Amino acid sequence: MTLPETAADRTFQVDLRGLVDLLSHHLYSSPRVYLRELLQNAVDALTARHALEPAAPAGSFGVRLYADGTVVRVEDDGVGLTEADVHTFLATIGRSSKRAMGVPPDEPIRGWGKITEQRDDFIGRFGIGLLSCFLVADEIHVLSRSARTPDAPAVEWRGRGDGSYTVRVLPASAHPRPGTTVTLAPRADAGEWTRPAQVHALGRHFGSLLRHPVTFDDGTGAASVNPEPAPWARTYPTPGARSRALAAYGEEVFGFEPLDTVELDLPAVGLKGIACVLPETVPAGRSHGHRVHVKGMLLSEQAEEILPEWAFFVRCVIDAESLRPTASRESLYEDDTLAAVRDALAERLRAWIARAAASDPDLLARFLQVHHLAVKSLAVHDDEILRMLLPWLPFETTDGHTTLDEFARTHRTVLVTSSVEEFRQVAAIASAAGLGVVNGGYTYDRELVHRLPEIRSEATVADLDPATLTAHLDPVDRETELAAGAYLAQARDALAVFDCDVALRTFQPASAPALLVDSREARHERTRSRLAREQEGGLWGDLLGALRQEAPRAQLILNQLNPLVRTAVAIDEPELARTSAEALYGQAALLSRRPLRPAESSLINRSFLDLLAHALRKDS
Repeated sequence: MTLPETAADRTFQVDLRGLVDLLSHHLYSSPRVYLRELLQNAVDALTARHALEPAAPAGSFGVRLYADGTVVRVEDDGVGLTEADVHTFLATIGRSSKRAMGVPPDEPIRGWGKITEQRDDFIGRFGIGLLSCFLVADEIHVLSRSARTPDAPAVEWRGRGDGSYTVRVLPASAHPRPGTTVTLAPRADAGEWTRPAQVHALGRHFGSLLRHPVTFDDGTGAASVNPEPAPWARTYPTPGARSRALAAYGEEVFGFEPLDTVELDLPAVGLKGIACVLPETVPAGRSHGHRVHVKGMLLSEQAEEILPEWAFFVRCVIDAESLRPTASRESLYEDDTLAAVRDALAERLRAWIARAAASDPDLLARFLQVHHLAVKSLAVHDDEILRMLLPWLPFETTDGHTTLDEFARTHRTVLVTSSVEEFRQVAAIASAAGLGVVNGGYTYDRELVHRLPEIRSEATVADLDPATLTAHLDPVDRETELAAGAYLAQARDALAVFDCDVALRTFQPASAPALLVDSREARHERTRSRLAREQEGGLWGDLLGALRQEAPRAQLILNQLNPLVRTAVAIDEPELARTSAEALYGQAALLSRRPLRPAESSLINRSFLDLLAHALRKDS
């Protein structure tokens, strides 16, 4: 028997307590956001009131915060709610009253690339903000009176954490003026967020840049939460006074005196603000900590997405009209608008660098001294910055820390190492030989040095290899080579375990007894070759053996000009000759400042103890 198919509509059941727990642990970062959500609703209601009464003077409607330790109250002179609004919006999770307040449809902002955004004046959109009050209270009391209808009655709504609510219609005298009052009786465990001083601090934290007047009262008198407009919106007697005021604001917000401030102004999205240039180096991976306000309300203090990664040398405070917050309103929604804003702000920072390079060399020098790594990362991908700043960027060279411009004037051929270790091996000897070598082992440096001919056509850049260096070391005469032959053979035998050859040359400085010429790539190749030999006959032996090639050997170059070396090559005692060669190898390896292999560490310890024992036997 086949049963007939049946279908019936069902309604989702919402566990409000479970939803509040979800909000508190996964959507919002802290219970403190309850005040931001209440402020946001109040400001949006004021915006709707101004749209309803466009002739009303600016500042005629405002928000009043009150906290005395027993209640927290937020009162606004906004558009208010009717009884129907209360049933529709306060009792339905996810339905935002802003969508019923005359928000226009999506409309592109013309004339500014990809940027399109909904042109509304409301901060909130998701219709869940009021639930955040349950993070600090078990009941929400709303008393409202609509401004749309003359002599409208007051409406009272009480919502409870168990999901129930009641609605009453009261005489207009219950709320003499249009607007809304939200009152919370905080739970005992929420005192951290609802004490009067904390409510005042949160009001300033979230609302200091709001365009509507906001006051706070703890029962002893009212104080303004946002007494002044944003610093970039004020007028100043001189450009210098403006710069000082913006710098002072940046110091107040971030706690450091900016090296300089960059004004940010993108009219197409209603964005204004400042970028404060950090006065000290900050690791690239550290959180950027930009403060983003949307329509005056603080959205985030960690909005890393507002600038590209290379711009870690600034901290921004911005206020924007058309950026979209996420549901938690603690970060920005990644869309074409945000991408275009990020690109535009990056261009403003490039323009600031260009202005400093063109007109303020002292500022540029201070900036590059602190933030050369950020500029190098930008120059790698930005040809304009490369042309403008590459000659002025500092590099570690055989002439000390200097700019490429100065270095290229002294050295027509610029040699660059592939690692810090390689540079340290050769720096002193290359400098004595008159070679100009740049340390290319740091991030971006080797790539940037190779691009120098794009800026200075007369400069030549080449990678430094062992053959280039050894070609500048003078050979010893044949008689000296023959006299040292026995010692060199014993030294090669002693160091064969390290795949190291030994040669005798003369070079400056004479104080350097030996030079170890080796590279990371050569060591890796020798390791691979040894592995192939050890695995001969197996699967890996077949694979690695097919790739095997003659592995490059390290070279210990002894300096005949050094008195210690001249003494060592004359040793006729085999064991002492081997020990001295091992000691010279160990000292050269230490001078290279590369990580030592276990066998090298053991060799250094052994050779030191053997030489010490020999000296003690000789003295006894």
